[in-house]
Amino acid sequence: MSLAATQSNPAHPHPALSESPYPEAAFRFVVAGLQFTTERACSQHLSEGLPMPDLRHVTGQQLCLGLREFALERYGPLAPSVLRHWNIHRTEDFGRIVYLLIEAEQLARSADDTIDDFHCVYDFQEAFSDSVLWSSLVQSVAPRVAARTVRA
Repeated sequence: MSLAATQSNPAHPHPALSESPYPEAAFRFVVAGLQFTTERACSQHLSEGLPMPDLRHVTGQQLCLGLREFALERYGPLAPSVLRHWNIHRTEDFGRIVYLLIEAEQLARSADDTIDDFHCVYDFQEAFSDSVLWSSLVQSVAPRVAARTVRA
């Protein structure tokens, strides 16, 4: 998946988006999460000294994993609650949102991309388990605690 070269007018949303079970915030989250995922993939390739991949494209599986990481980074322990509020309960929901954005010409896909790429990438209950949520909370708080300790 990749960002489309042309963006539609947000004042006049595409019918596919406005008639879906997902709120506008879910679509914005997926678009922002796609950018997050592609930036992470590029920086990882650079740090490992690997050749740069296509900067604009990630697979459905890569996007699902990136959206999980993005949700944890952005919302911490509230990530599963936020996603549920947006009617996102499994990775297939990410796929439906992506393909609605493709239909609205806000995202583009390659010939190899299919909605099946989003099928059962991970189980939400496991991906957002208590241990994962606590781990994300500790990771987000640890740098701030360390910075305060250095200053003291």
